[in-house]
Amino acid sequence: MSGARENKPGTVWGGALILGVLAAVCTALVVWTQHVTEPRIEQNRKDFLEQSLAPALGGLYFDSDLSKSAISIEPPHELPGNGPATVYRVYRELEPVAALFVVTARDGYSGPIRLLIGIENNGKISAVRIIEHSETPGLGDKIEASKSDWVEQFPGKSLSDPDLENWAIKRDGGVFDQLTGASITPRAVIKAIRETLLYFEANRDTVFAVEQPAEDTNE
Repeated sequence: MSGARENKPGTVWGGALILGVLAAVCTALVVWTQHVTEPRIEQNRKDFLEQSLAPALGGLYFDSDLSKSAISIEPPHELPGNGPATVYRVYRELEPVAALFVVTARDGYSGPIRLLIGIENNGKISAVRIIEHSETPGLGDKIEASKSDWVEQFPGKSLSDPDLENWAIKRDGGVFDQLTGASITPRAVIKAIRETLLYFEANRDTVFAVEQPAEDTNE
């Protein structure tokens, strides 16, 4: 006679019931945790986006949700770069304040240069920031705000200040400073800014008209 104990039906069903209850409790905990943390995660995502875009706003006041204001401009277009360009529209009391363009200068010295260009509704630049590049350390990388103040010569500028033909480095007859030992990199950045300004001037109404956000009534 075997010494192994025979499993009784009640024992098997009891174990299955316990496992079922545990599974249900775990599922409920996961759902509850997601419900509790999802708003916080979404708020953190919005905060991170605003912090990332803030340098291009130049201190402009706005009350719109930047995460809901983005549009993608598909090629072909007249903005810098061959791919889609992202634009964040900025509003105050539902009135346009600025547009933040994420574009790509194709002709950097070491490759494409990704820029964040803020343009106020009046056509003036609020700020310019470099997002990504492969330019030479110690030379072309001085386009970064953390490496030099070179990009600080653009806020307040527009297509009429200076005139369009003067949107170039001084070596090429323009008004903008170049970088010591580097001219290709600043040429690429200035060209990209000029092209973005021209696009904004020609398409301002269209940019702000697409999916204009509703006023946020949440406290």
